[in-house]
Amino acid sequence: MPENVFETIAKYGVVPVIAIDSVDAALPLSDALLEGGLPVIEITFRTEAAAEVIEKICRHRPEMLVGAGTVLTVDNLEAAKNCGAKFAVAPGLNPEIVAGAQEIDLPFEPGVATASDIECALSMECTMLKFFPAEALGGVKMIKALAAPYAHTGMKFIPTGGINAENLESYLALDSVAACGGTWIAKKPDIAEGRWDDISQRCKAVGEVVARVLSTE
Repeated sequence: MPENVFETIAKYGVVPVIAIDSVDAALPLSDALLEGGLPVIEITFRTEAAAEVIEKICRHRPEMLVGAGTVLTVDNLEAAKNCGAKFAVAPGLNPEIVAGAQEIDLPFEPGVATASDIECALSMECTMLKFFPAEALGGVKMIKALAAPYAHTGMKFIPTGGINAENLESYLALDSVAACGGTWIAKKPDIAEGRWDDISQRCKAVGEVVARVLSTE
């Protein structure tokens, strides 16, 4: 039985979360991630270019696992699906969006911040949840406390927000964490100035951390 999208993401350990303004930068960015050994990307609907970038990467770099982030509306959801995104992510939990994603068979990761959010997500059969904003909500300590009552459900987190190269390992070491959202991998200035080698090097550093964590499990 083939693994699902989120099982694949868990193997990579980090999802680069990208806000990108330039469609022309889509392929060089993808190539930088591929060179660094991290063939996954979440393009957020925070820019006007998002849908076109998703479509371009999906068409020209099929080896990339492409997702859509900041999916706040049904229009975002439909655009993500039509452009070829393989998964979608939101910062919060909107039952209408969750239902819409299930209707079009698009794997969806809603955002949660509280126990009530988690229970709402579980009631809608969502078991991969974005814990956001991770550091501001208490980070590793908060995740440990929140996850404990739900460990038996199979629920996992992909924490995002404030995670970086320095604290990544402490998050990935948690049983309840499947992967982390990585906004530090490629920030807007990196993309605007074409710092592709720097992005590749960050991806390689992520691979070293993931390998280290997996070797101790």
